[in-house]
Amino acid sequence: MSDIPAVKAALAAQVIETPSWGYGNSGTRFRVFPQAGVPRDPFEKLADAAAVHAVTGVAAPVSLHIPWDRVADYGKLAEHAAGLGVRIGMINSNTFQDEDYKLGSVCHPDPRVRRKAIDHLLECVDIMDATGSDSLKLWFADGTNYPGQDDIVARQDRLFEALTAVYARLGDGQRLVLEYKLFEPAFYSTDVPDWGTSYAHCLKLGPKAQVVVDTGHHAPGVNIEFIVAFLLREGKLGAFDFNSRFYADDDLMVGSADPFQLFRILHEVAKNGGFDPAKGVAFMLDQCHNIEAKIPAIIRSVMNVQEATAKALLVDLDTLRAAQSAGDVLGANAVLMDAYNTDVRPLLAEVRQEMGLHPNPLAAYQANGYAAKIVAERVGGNQAGWGA
Repeated sequence: MSDIPAVKAALAAQVIETPSWGYGNSGTRFRVFPQAGVPRDPFEKLADAAAVHAVTGVAAPVSLHIPWDRVADYGKLAEHAAGLGVRIGMINSNTFQDEDYKLGSVCHPDPRVRRKAIDHLLECVDIMDATGSDSLKLWFADGTNYPGQDDIVARQDRLFEALTAVYARLGDGQRLVLEYKLFEPAFYSTDVPDWGTSYAHCLKLGPKAQVVVDTGHHAPGVNIEFIVAFLLREGKLGAFDFNSRFYADDDLMVGSADPFQLFRILHEVAKNGGFDPAKGVAFMLDQCHNIEAKIPAIIRSVMNVQEATAKALLVDLDTLRAAQSAGDVLGANAVLMDAYNTDVRPLLAEVRQEMGLHPNPLAAYQANGYAAKIVAERVGGNQAGWGA
């Protein structure tokens, strides 16, 4: 049987990072629907993140996206975060929205463009220094659309040259995490298309480089939990970008499309020590909230991760391993299904109450008046969204 006090302690200690861009206007390629009360600058994004943390108790870190979250004084931004009870998490680079990057950024055939991209990545490390962030997240839209458009091997050489320059700039206690994506916007060949490519580069770079697993960045049917287990075994799992997909990179709310998959992933995390802070795995949301209200959607997403985590922690590992050792296929599967089918909402309500929180974070948010406050106060100016 699971040790319930230990499960509750692990749930209370859980940390889920929210993305600054999740509080702004974002959506599909066809239309972004603006909403009242959306933040207009990074300071207001942090205030919204603090509202999420206030009712969940587990969402203190907030990822920034540069240049969307560029400010004149990053130290002041970090102080503002601390005053709100949150902190700056990962710094996310952007090498995909500049006119120069039409044919790629760090893999571009023109050395001038590559230099520009590398300089941006180094600027992001400077921002890490100023904010106290310990992680730089890299995702490259680089690739080609047509056979023969560029040399595939040469592009890998350029990629590694850029990664090496950034890696050399990292300070003590800092790291880079490299994301991968099957396709889009490059449709013929993507320069970091899968976990193996990311892993190979990170392995060659050294211990300060790890892989990011975005749960929406895989082909249908890919066993993501295998990837997670392998990377944990090798000490190379750096972070998650949690979201859900039905088709491709849908960026829907985590746990909404396939909650059983989320449970299976987090079972591998729990079983292999991935929740140990010493492992350094960051559990971050990366979602677009277009038709749903921003802050409630993020609160619900945090709750979805908490529920999947609670179920994963309830797996009776002793019984599971005994069944596995005995070759008891149905018995082993039943152990997982028993945990997955457990209603963990009462357990999480107890954990929250013991943390001094309302047992239902969404109900707490709906009752505290914050939604009406930001709609009334945030009048005028330019709302934050993709590109701002």
